[in-house]
Amino acid sequence: MLSIEQLHTEVQRALEVDILQSSVALGELCVTVRRTRIADVLHILREDAQIEMCQLMDICGADYPERPERFDVVYNLLSLRNNVRLRIKIQTDEHTPVPTSVGVYSTAGWFERETWDLFGIAFAGHPDMRRILTDYGFEGHPLRKDFPLTGYVEVRYDETQKRVIYEPVKLPQDFRNFDFLSPWEGMTFDRPVAPSLPGDEKAQVKP
Repeated sequence: MLSIEQLHTEVQRALEVDILQSSVALGELCVTVRRTRIADVLHILREDAQIEMCQLMDICGADYPERPERFDVVYNLLSLRNNVRLRIKIQTDEHTPVPTSVGVYSTAGWFERETWDLFGIAFAGHPDMRRILTDYGFEGHPLRKDFPLTGYVEVRYDETQKRVIYEPVKLPQDFRNFDFLSPWEGMTFDRPVAPSLPGDEKAQVKP
């Protein structure tokens, strides 16, 4: 078994110049590497006799829209022999594809499809890059920070056409125009029994 500190030392030895940043926090080691080298880095971590990251547990994304390279792609690895986990990160933008790691870990196939589906991060060389969680007619990538909560299209079954159809989202505003103030806009205590809130004047007080 390796401690986190020992793993940190071994990863620094194995990857050397490929490491852009590394840190240990909350008992976990996180290493940021060069995007173009991700497949080679994963191969090294899997084959190195002291590290042996034999399993790719997950690939996921994180969106930081304020950055030029807005996406983190996160690879969670597990060494069964050493009973230790390792997190590898790379950065990319919405136009630059990431080299696929399917040739290193076969499980990356579905994980990369999921990351593409939810974030729009493309993986160059992937054998079957298509959606996996959302519908084939889905528009956009729902885990991006700028994706609207309502989505872009809505799905319903049309009785006349006898099929499922897609339509632009329609948001009726009839029930959204409230004519009373929110209680959080202010509170006064001008009544001896109970505090009055904005809108209380609309209530009918019985004698």
